[in-house]
Amino acid sequence: MWREAVRRRGTVRRLHLVQTERWTSSSHGNGASATSRLARWWRGKETEEGTREGDGDGTKDAQDAVVSASGASAVHYPRVLAVPLTRRPLLPGILLPVNVADAAIAEEIQALKSQGRPYVGAFLLKGNHEEGNGTMEQAEHDMHEIGCFAQVHAAVADGKGGTQVLLMGHRRLKRTGVGSKDPLVVNVEHLKDQPYDASDDVVKATVMEVVSTLKDLLQTSPLYREQLQYFAQHSSGFHDASKLADLGAALTSAKDTELQEVLELLCVPERLNRTLLMLKKELELSKLQIDIGKKVEEKISGDQRRYFLMEQLKNIKKELGIEKDEKSAVVEKFRERVKEKGDLVPKEAAETIEEEINKLQALDPSSSEFNVTRNYLDWLTGLPWGVTTEEVFDIEHARKTLDEDHYGMDDVKERILEFIAVGKLSGSTHGKILLLSGPPGVGKTSIGRSIAKALNRKYYRFSVGGLGDVAELKGHRRTYVGAMPGKLVQCFKSTQSCNPLVLIDEIDKLGRGHTGDPASALLEILDPEQNASFMDHYLDVPMDLSKVLFVCTANMLETIPGPLYDRMENIRLSGYIAEEKFQIARRYLDPQAREAAGLHPEEAGLSDSAIRVLINDYAREAGVRNLKKLLERVYRKLALKLVQTEGKELEQARKERSALLNSEGPVGQATHVVTETDLEEYVGPPVFAADRLYEEPPTGVITGLAWTSMGGSVLYIEAGVLEQGEGKGGIRSLTGQLGEVMRESASIAHSCARSVLSRIQPDNRFFSEAALHVHVPAGATPKDGPSAGITIATALLSLALGKPAKKGIAMTGELSLTGRVLPIGGIKEKAIAAKRAEITEIILPEGNRRDWKELAQEVKEGLDARFVKEYDEVFAACFGESAQINCQEQEEKASEV
Repeated sequence: MWREAVRRRGTVRRLHLVQTERWTSSSHGNGASATSRLARWWRGKETEEGTREGDGDGTKDAQDAVVSASGASAVHYPRVLAVPLTRRPLLPGILLPVNVADAAIAEEIQALKSQGRPYVGAFLLKGNHEEGNGTMEQAEHDMHEIGCFAQVHAAVADGKGGTQVLLMGHRRLKRTGVGSKDPLVVNVEHLKDQPYDASDDVVKATVMEVVSTLKDLLQTSPLYREQLQYFAQHSSGFHDASKLADLGAALTSAKDTELQEVLELLCVPERLNRTLLMLKKELELSKLQIDIGKKVEEKISGDQRRYFLMEQLKNIKKELGIEKDEKSAVVEKFRERVKEKGDLVPKEAAETIEEEINKLQALDPSSSEFNVTRNYLDWLTGLPWGVTTEEVFDIEHARKTLDEDHYGMDDVKERILEFIAVGKLSGSTHGKILLLSGPPGVGKTSIGRSIAKALNRKYYRFSVGGLGDVAELKGHRRTYVGAMPGKLVQCFKSTQSCNPLVLIDEIDKLGRGHTGDPASALLEILDPEQNASFMDHYLDVPMDLSKVLFVCTANMLETIPGPLYDRMENIRLSGYIAEEKFQIARRYLDPQAREAAGLHPEEAGLSDSAIRVLINDYAREAGVRNLKKLLERVYRKLALKLVQTEGKELEQARKERSALLNSEGPVGQATHVVTETDLEEYVGPPVFAADRLYEEPPTGVITGLAWTSMGGSVLYIEAGVLEQGEGKGGIRSLTGQLGEVMRESASIAHSCARSVLSRIQPDNRFFSEAALHVHVPAGATPKDGPSAGITIATALLSLALGKPAKKGIAMTGELSLTGRVLPIGGIKEKAIAAKRAEITEIILPEGNRRDWKELAQEVKEGLDARFVKEYDEVFAACFGESAQINCQEQEEKASEV
């Protein structure tokens, strides 16, 4: 009996060895080395255990042999070491590699193997756990109750602190309690399958269907072929429903929970049905995988086939001379470009192009130098060498074009027509540089576009506001990665003309950085004496810019460098008066805003009174940009209102109007008209309640006129007394963010006023004893300039005499220390500001009489201009008496005394 048990134990071990070899071969792909190692390990173990068993106690060895032969007796293993499984449960008859990260479990497994009792219990952990992270605490609380009694076939350290264990499942276990911890040993109950009738037709049919499905699965995916062969050779065949169900479930890629459910089923027919369902899902998944693989292979093979055919086609065309290779095609393209231009290409440019083409032919297409040279030649051959558009010097056509695009601005249009007339007589407008200066929103950019349209020149615009890199104007050196030519070369290639109109916007906002001074670079570009041989850094070939008409725009002239400004002819675009704004809004802005909102003229509109209120109370700036924004806002809100209240009716009305237009019938007026009373609903309360702080300026307050970058504005000068006393006279404080020039003007005005008062009232010691405070609202706006001189002097005299100035009068002019009134600038803007503030009389220096005569009649209408040379005339106009006459009267009284 003992010898028989030993013989049977050796047979079981050899069967386990064969199964281990099968698993190693199918799992790692390199089964030879792994199998040989496991075989050597098992042979050594059999020798050691055979020697020990032969020399030991016969009764114990016989019992161990029976245990091995029968798969470990349940009587001898009421407690087992618990090995937590993190991914898939172990099923009976299945080999499963497990990574054991817990050192205590690994050490206990090695001890069990050394004792010749390598049996453990494998239990799946509940929930999601990463492989190798099953600890004793997790095992005690998170393990499923049903597990598998398993034999340790191999245990090898992986060199990373863990142990790779190969387990062979034998039968099902159920945890009944905890025997000990660290490592966890649990009390178990060995489970048996419930009895079933193996000869039942349903069971037989299910077994046959499972076998058939396995065969189909092998045809689609041969990964499990060796395991099935082993199962057929070393088991009771495919007629054992219990083992077949466990094997089929283990072969699928089902979820861990589904496999655990199969493990927990003791009813063999039910387990078999569950396995069949899982195998059917696996078969469908395998078929889907095959279909996806076929589609990918077909696409790849199709792309490869197309690639090979295209390469063959290229070679065939090349051999027949039908098509050239990439390099030859590029060279031919460049030569064709040069040939088209013929003799128009300058000699130096033609020589450079020919040299670069020869260089390109010698380069390999895959080299980086090839791409650099090709880009360079693309720019050189793409420029319009000598190509120009024919200029049109038709005065009537130019006048019509300007009138269509702009309303008013008669002085500006006249200057432009003069410029075109000179070009007609001289035959060209070369060498002219126009500067359009004025506040924002007055139409400087659009005027430049209209000039190009009138002259039949191509139009190109670029802005230099904030530009600090000279390379943007003169190009980058070709040695830099991503080098590009400058704006002028880009202009030529874009317009395909050598005589375009180039609008350089915001020239007064040029920057200056560490990469150079763009203002100095513009000197060469704009100077007619230098730009005939302009050299771009990228092209490195002379270019003729003398045929280009340059038009620049600026808001302020003070920030333009002097040498640059000297080369320009300035055309001043002042702000619009209210009537001009109204006409512009009615003719241009209102239709554009309505169309942008998607409304039709028959659906919505603004009344004339509403537009005038917008101009006077919401948009008083010199330009019309803010007025356009307000109109767009009104129409947007009106569109929302119409859609919300009359959505379907609006669509129906549009269809009816479309039919009416097709029949050429009359079109009615707008159904929704915004009036002045509705404006607050659409744009809020008025921004400018009044442009006059005082209806009747009190003593010490005089109305002045100022020029700003946004146009003209009314400026009030307020003078007050801080304290009076002997020796305290003088201006103690100047407030309102006044600049240095304006502070000097205040000091001069104080001296002049003191001189005038001494002549009028010699006994009046106001300026000697009064500490004065001069303020210019609004305090948040910086102010500077000399034009407030006579206004400050008048305010001081009003305070000294205790007499307010005449109502409805405003003034502007620089004051000298001797009382002379000097000319100033911005007459049109200041006149517009005076009209806006409902001022009827303005005092201007005599030197500005010529500027006043040049103003349009619409600007001068309603204003009484008084021109003065001396401050005495200003005093007489404000206070109704002459300072000189009063002085003579004082002298006569003195002589009588």
